[in-house]
Amino acid sequence: MIKVENVSKDYELDDGTKIKALNDVSFEVEEGEILGIMGKSGSGKTTLLRALRGVEHIDAGSITVDDTSVEAGASQFYYNNLKKVTAIHLQRSFGLWPETVRENVLRKLYARRYFDEGDTNFEIAESEFGQEADEILELVSLTNKSNHYASVLSGGEKQRLIMARQLAKQPKALLLDEPATMACPKTKQEILDAVKKINEELNITVIVVSHLPDVQKYLADRVILLEDGEIVDEGAPEEICDKFMQDMEPISDIENISTDEDKIKVNDVFKRFYLLTGGEVLQIEDINFKVQKENILSLIGPSGAGKTVLLRMLGGLDDPDEGEVLYDVDGEWNDIDIPGMGRMKIRSKLGFMHQEFALTHYATVLDQLATRLGYKNQDIVKDAQKRAKNIGLSEELLDSFYLLTDLPETEAKERLRQIGLDAEILNDLFPKFPETATKEAVKDIFESLDLDLDILYRKSYELSGGQKVRVMLALILISRPQFLLLDEPFGDLDPVTLRTVTNALKNISKTYGITIVMVSHNTDFIKELSNRAIFMDNGKIIDDSEDIDQIVDNFIDFCHADYLKGDN
Repeated sequence: MIKVENVSKDYELDDGTKIKALNDVSFEVEEGEILGIMGKSGSGKTTLLRALRGVEHIDAGSITVDDTSVEAGASQFYYNNLKKVTAIHLQRSFGLWPETVRENVLRKLYARRYFDEGDTNFEIAESEFGQEADEILELVSLTNKSNHYASVLSGGEKQRLIMARQLAKQPKALLLDEPATMACPKTKQEILDAVKKINEELNITVIVVSHLPDVQKYLADRVILLEDGEIVDEGAPEEICDKFMQDMEPISDIENISTDEDKIKVNDVFKRFYLLTGGEVLQIEDINFKVQKENILSLIGPSGAGKTVLLRMLGGLDDPDEGEVLYDVDGEWNDIDIPGMGRMKIRSKLGFMHQEFALTHYATVLDQLATRLGYKNQDIVKDAQKRAKNIGLSEELLDSFYLLTDLPETEAKERLRQIGLDAEILNDLFPKFPETATKEAVKDIFESLDLDLDILYRKSYELSGGQKVRVMLALILISRPQFLLLDEPFGDLDPVTLRTVTNALKNISKTYGITIVMVSHNTDFIKELSNRAIFMDNGKIIDDSEDIDQIVDNFIDFCHADYLKGDN
């Protein structure tokens, strides 16, 4: 059904260096088979999947899907034919229409026949495709969310909606790139069961890229292992997963124990969210807890429990309706929701890494590190205060600009655009750090994260997925923050690389006395890194414990996550 013969693909960097992403790759997939592809970050998994999809031109070899073939050197016409018979879900892809779940699917169904998704006639779409849309939503377990707007879905629900939109194309092959990476165990189980159901009921051939052994063991009939762009082994999921994990470094023996010194206080926090349709969707209430210095606290719970909302309130990016979030900086307690110099002092010591983070596409890694140090160096608050005074900015307005430095770049730019300002104003207020000083500041961070200093001169689009995650973490850590907030940013990392990052975070947090609050769905990562966990569901805290193994096991049972138990 799928035949890949001697496929190779090179990338050329701006400096002329060539990277061989795929080297003489050959394999076949039977109709109705689920083939797994494993490999470390940068091994060529995503490049191979994109080549199968027809969006990546190959330098050598050929690809056949059903009756459609493309060879190296073929025109775009043949690659377009490959796109027609395949559907793909790329990692960290959340491109959805700002409409309801059902309307998102109807648009894709309409485009299948009328070739115009952007100008959908919903009256025609409903009459012709309404029943099919309902059947697809049932397949991916989104029937109860059909009238919810896509923007308010959890990360896992968005992924299932993307999968539903791909199914609307009636593909011969479904290509999945880490389809369940960012989901909680409960949602991940639903996604994996949806893939199985799609495969069994529609007999769609599936190729699933996942670096998670539990996912491959649960889904795949057969797995191939990629290393440096080459297939080094293939066979039964158990056998290949064991081989993949054999080079993992041991768990760091650093014991992270928090002090008795309170550094964060969350008092009586209450927040209510409403959908435009469907009424109240989430109410966060009665949130009270303290975080001690050098705590590594995990917020765990199913998708939609309110973890990210709570973390954004801890970061001062969203305001609670009631209650307060206090930080102790240099012996002085300040509320992160009250504008002014007190909040700026908190933010200068705070690092926030978002789930849907994005590096600046065309900027070098070194340039982005220098910009980050300009935002967060130790004298920034004092220096920015002087610049603001010179141009007539109040301290409250300066603080509002400073808040933008902790937002994802696209969100920060949009907020500035709405008030008619250019993003350059941030660089004027918070100038970049000198290049030499930046290189010196990042050396130990790069070494801990197993990053080569040579990539300082690469641009973001020249990095692998795993490198992007580690570079983003380096951007946050380079200023040695006292507080680090992590919103599930490591889902893209394979377990071998994740162990390296976990050990590095242990070492860095202990060396610099960093207090960490993180949202994560990776149960092994939580157990290895955390010394405390808060279990949330439906906007409430239902458990708070330093017995990490027990609270995580309770969470797995709560999610009915069979894939984590080996119950295929």
